[in-house]
Amino acid sequence: MSRNKDKHEGASGRTYHIMSEAERASGRRGGWTSLEVTGGVRALAPQLFQLSHLTALYLNDNSLQRIPPDINMLANLHTLDVSNNKLRTLPAELGDLIQLRELLLHNNYLRVLPYELGKLFHLQKLGLHGNPLSKEMLSIYNESNGTSKLLTYMLDNLQAYTNESVTATLPPQRPWIPLTRPNRTRPTCIFTVMCYNVLCDKYATRQMYGYCPSWALEWDYRKKGILDEIRHYSADLISLQEVETDQFYNFFLPELKSDGYDGIFSPKSRAKTMGESERKYVDGCAIFFRSAKFALVKEHLIEFNQLAMANSEGSDNMLNRVMPKDNIGLAALLKTKEAAWENGIPTDSSMLGQPILVCTAHIHWDPEFCDVKLIQTMMLSNELRSILDDSARTLRLAGQRENVQLLLCGDFNSLPDSGVVEFLSAGRVSSEHRDFKALGYATSLRRMPGSEHEFTHNFKLASAYSEDIMPYTNYTFDFKGIIDYIFYSKQSMTPLGLLGPLSQDWFREHKVVGCPHPHIPSDHFPLLVELEMCPASANSNGLIGRR
Repeated sequence: MSRNKDKHEGASGRTYHIMSEAERASGRRGGWTSLEVTGGVRALAPQLFQLSHLTALYLNDNSLQRIPPDINMLANLHTLDVSNNKLRTLPAELGDLIQLRELLLHNNYLRVLPYELGKLFHLQKLGLHGNPLSKEMLSIYNESNGTSKLLTYMLDNLQAYTNESVTATLPPQRPWIPLTRPNRTRPTCIFTVMCYNVLCDKYATRQMYGYCPSWALEWDYRKKGILDEIRHYSADLISLQEVETDQFYNFFLPELKSDGYDGIFSPKSRAKTMGESERKYVDGCAIFFRSAKFALVKEHLIEFNQLAMANSEGSDNMLNRVMPKDNIGLAALLKTKEAAWENGIPTDSSMLGQPILVCTAHIHWDPEFCDVKLIQTMMLSNELRSILDDSARTLRLAGQRENVQLLLCGDFNSLPDSGVVEFLSAGRVSSEHRDFKALGYATSLRRMPGSEHEFTHNFKLASAYSEDIMPYTNYTFDFKGIIDYIFYSKQSMTPLGLLGPLSQDWFREHKVVGCPHPHIPSDHFPLLVELEMCPASANSNGLIGRR
């Protein structure tokens, strides 16, 4: 026992503060989150597993012969010590304690471990010494970084050793949500649009996604699921992010060409500074379009670091925060073909080749750089305005109408309440918006459209998805939220229907804590919307008329 009257040592030398009568009388609350059970205990009372607030449970130095499956009710445990007991087996339910950082099992009679322990992807310390485990497990455990390697081994082999079929728990098909009927009284162009961040191979690591078996993170496994998903939904326009350069040219393009698509691609800006052997691993954005319905007129690359440099105006924040980020936007100026039109072709034959500018973007990811996200989006909008002006001039020379429809897709890494989404949806954002972080960008942004008090754009855009339809588009253990979007010109396009969310019941029933997953090849879910586009008429190209 400690000599300090209000402190006591537990069986393993852990020190505890015992609340005094005066402290209790003053109303002080204990708020205890640790529990030590000592004294040769042979069995655990069921009431123990009602203490779901516990973060540390010390059951070491007892005579326990089993741990009940109800241990999984202590979902907040970070530390569990059951060393120096008489355990011969462990319950598979231990694998549900995914918050565990420390699991001590020293000096028991364990010959095998449940492979479900591989699901403990937060575990940093695993104590196994003094158990008669198999040579195979002990050899892995005794290697350098043995805990991580053993957990990976157990997760990778979980299905094989538990007789679970990989196909047994397929998620149900996502529902199609009809919104309105198409207009059958006039020619309209009806097409589907997919937006999908496919998670490039370089980012799909066990360090990032420790809850996913390593074999399900391998590109050769995931690419089949990604391509199957793209082919299943068979969209007319496909916007992809995080596509590696080599994978675009040697996988996506040849595979989708065989399905009747053509496509364009650009890697992030850093690719320009790399040699060929490194450049092929740089990810970027891609746009595919069904060749029977659309023809490519021109492609445009938007490099945010170049735009930041050109607009820095001596701003240290623009140079040090915005310019180093090598995110890009990519736009394809397309025109429709006869096969794109339903109920006959437009009576004005010049409308047959209705131009549409399809843009995809991948905005910076870090939540600490919300100012960068907003500025990148503003620069993107400004560039799209220039591209549309240039497209109108080009098409006028070719005998086409001046109006160009706009479709903007991408991973904007921004939640629905962000400045980015406010700017795109409302057409304006205050120059004092919290996302600018009061970092003094006013001088460097003075070329952006707007006034002293707000920045604006004159596109009239709407988001195809809303929060009540899709609660999240990115689903990992640490983050679940909406960051992917499809924006369309709401004056000339009408959403007819869209793809609903994955079943939340399936996630819950199968304890899927994050993606990728053996059945879900990316940490993002694809968005899919069917749009009806009317032939353009004067000033109906999704732009707000100048006042």
